[in-house]
Amino acid sequence: MAEAIENEDMEDLRDEFGDLLFQVVFHARLAEEQGSFGFAEVVDTICDKMVRRHPHVFGDADLSDEQAVRANWEREKAAERARKGAEGARNLLAGVARALPALVRAERLQRRAARVGFDWEELNGVFDKVREELGECRQAVAEHAEPTERVHEVGDLLFSCVNLARHLGVDAEQALRAANRRFERRFQAIETGLRARGKAPDPSLREEMERLWEVVKREERHA
Repeated sequence: MAEAIENEDMEDLRDEFGDLLFQVVFHARLAEEQGSFGFAEVVDTICDKMVRRHPHVFGDADLSDEQAVRANWEREKAAERARKGAEGARNLLAGVARALPALVRAERLQRRAARVGFDWEELNGVFDKVREELGECRQAVAEHAEPTERVHEVGDLLFSCVNLARHLGVDAEQALRAANRRFERRFQAIETGLRARGKAPDPSLREEMERLWEVVKREERHA
């Protein structure tokens, strides 16, 4: 679905919406057969939630600016967690879905912690943390650390990069998706360039592929 939106492919987006809606209707029907809830209750629940979280839109609440709107949103979210049980009320990070893409979940965990001041006050501190985690990755390699330790160090590095993106006002998930597209586009240009010379990508052509990569980058900058 995200790809359809990025490509502004409305026909594909329509199909993706259909797939999504099918899953909602299908699982709601299963729940209805078990006597839990039906599709109508799903719709009612999201409508109630939107009204409850936006009293300045659907009610008479006077929330003067974006900060007041956000504060009200956070209060309502906290109240919802409290209503769901003791754990949600106790644990600030409860409710950040584990099924989210890892970059998205990392950012949301960080934002939750930042609400209570557990955050870097200055951007330089975030840059320093990224350098620290990169250094620990280098050390893990130099010391021939076990694979599990390498996983931990790389994970910490990625988490700190998400933190940097958050402080820069960048959506880490979207930034990585854009980087993926750039890499794909540039590598395809390398393949095209090699094919024009009667060649194909091969380890023996590493230097030539690097030169073509730099040519593509320069062309993009001047496009």
